[in-house]
Amino acid sequence: MSAQLIEKTARFLLEGFDTYIRDFNRLTDLTPTFFKTRNWNAMQQNHRKRPRLYKDQVSTTRLLLSEILLENASSYDFWKTAKAHYSLLISNNKDKELAETFFNSVIRKSYSGLAINENLMFVHEGYNSCLIYPNDNLYFSYPSDWGLKRIIQKILEDFDFGVPYLNKQEDMEFLINSVKEVILTRYIPTPDSTTQVLKSVFYRNKGAYVIGRIKIGGKWMPFIIPFLNGPKGVFVDTMIFDPNLMSGLFSFSRSYFMVKTDIPSQMISFLNAVIPNKKIHELYNAIGFNKHGKTEFYRDFLNHLHQSQDNFVLAEGVKGMVMTVFTLPSYNVVFKMIKDYFDPPKTMTRQEVREKYKMVGLHDRVGRMADTHEFEEFHLPLDRIDPLLLEELQGTVNSLLYITADELILKHVYIERRMTPLNIYLENCSTEDAKSAVEEYGNSILEMAKANIFPGDMMTKNFGVTRQKRVIFYDYDEIEFLTDMNFREKPIPETFEQIYSSSPWYDIGQNDVFPQDFKSFMIGRHDVKEYFFDYHRELFNPGKWKEIQEKINSGWGVHAFSYPQKIRFRPMEEI
Repeated sequence: MSAQLIEKTARFLLEGFDTYIRDFNRLTDLTPTFFKTRNWNAMQQNHRKRPRLYKDQVSTTRLLLSEILLENASSYDFWKTAKAHYSLLISNNKDKELAETFFNSVIRKSYSGLAINENLMFVHEGYNSCLIYPNDNLYFSYPSDWGLKRIIQKILEDFDFGVPYLNKQEDMEFLINSVKEVILTRYIPTPDSTTQVLKSVFYRNKGAYVIGRIKIGGKWMPFIIPFLNGPKGVFVDTMIFDPNLMSGLFSFSRSYFMVKTDIPSQMISFLNAVIPNKKIHELYNAIGFNKHGKTEFYRDFLNHLHQSQDNFVLAEGVKGMVMTVFTLPSYNVVFKMIKDYFDPPKTMTRQEVREKYKMVGLHDRVGRMADTHEFEEFHLPLDRIDPLLLEELQGTVNSLLYITADELILKHVYIERRMTPLNIYLENCSTEDAKSAVEEYGNSILEMAKANIFPGDMMTKNFGVTRQKRVIFYDYDEIEFLTDMNFREKPIPETFEQIYSSSPWYDIGQNDVFPQDFKSFMIGRHDVKEYFFDYHRELFNPGKWKEIQEKINSGWGVHAFSYPQKIRFRPMEEI
């Protein structure tokens, strides 16, 4: 085992990581210009490019290493020593937790059959071991003796987007009144009161979000200010203090922010203070480091396993034709595995299903599609697997299982947030909650459509309800781009043979869709069925779907509001 080869390998790995970070930052740095120029198409294209960087760079690094490692590629001692050398190389990195994850990704691709191994991989290091460096560049500070008006004025000056404001004076008044109404009616500023605002702007869709906190009354009060750039200039859209709305802004159903991050752990520390009910892995996901978010999730999962005793069981809901789904009741996720064989009428292949999930991972989820982590060689303790679940797994996904004396190893699995299936929710909720749920259900379909996603199978069992009662789509095997679909009026039968035909008497193309037919399967609950049909009658109109297609084809970009329209300062202002 050559010391020179070990050093070369460690440096190759670090060079690969540095290339990834450089490309990540290069794409992120383009975002303010796209916002400034209202180039929403370029914004979306740029957003789709960034998630591809990590996998591409891991593959490139692995291929370069394969040319020099040869028989060492699967050598335990070699990689153990290489890890130690790499650890020294990154010891002073301000993003070393990300560098550790990159090492893990490359070794998993290079070392055939490698499971999670603490001696060869960075399993328990991560976020908590990263130094939080003193950094004056993280946030702006505004002392309380400035007074509210001067603080708000300075915030607007500090966030100059390079274009005129629509009405800066009016924005100031909106913000001042919001602070007075929410904070100053309950707390009185003291000499130690202060306001801190992250210098980095969080961009997504057509929005730019400024995140800060006010220390008052002996505690921190977080806030978020969304900015939009309309045809007449930049304007403040609202000011958010509600913790649930702030949490929703960082939801697992939303796309990752484009935000400049010099020291990721510092930003995560600040965000964790502002949005404490979000876990560390969710925050890393939100700022675009979803691969490290996956690492942090796995650490959290391991800790939970050690602290819990319940068994893995089948998830509630109708069994899927494509996926077998199970859960650990004490942990808020589901495990989804693609079946070996699909029940009719499903005809796709396992690889086609994986491509659909990849498509969602790269697309704008607009707050309506669940984010998913994909794992290979995922190990579970065999004695925690319910016998009925093991029987179901062996009967449906046996080719993806490997069982040892004490472990169940999943060769391929998707993990996503657990929700209550909409069909089950509708069976048990009140009429008022059911009305809200079916409104949300239709809104979910329409918002995905505006993001150029047609869900395909729109049955309620394929949608979930979150704790905030938001309806999210999570079954991706039949999704298509909306612009690829052909929405048609259903022909009216004119002859006796056509009226009583047992099968369609008209030609139906592969991507033909007849919205009038949606009513036959969408909502089964009788006390809200007609309400839904009336509230969302545009869903059944082919013209509405064609109108959305035309907007998408014309370059119209979607903006997915993550807060209610009613709290907007100027509800009708165009974006």
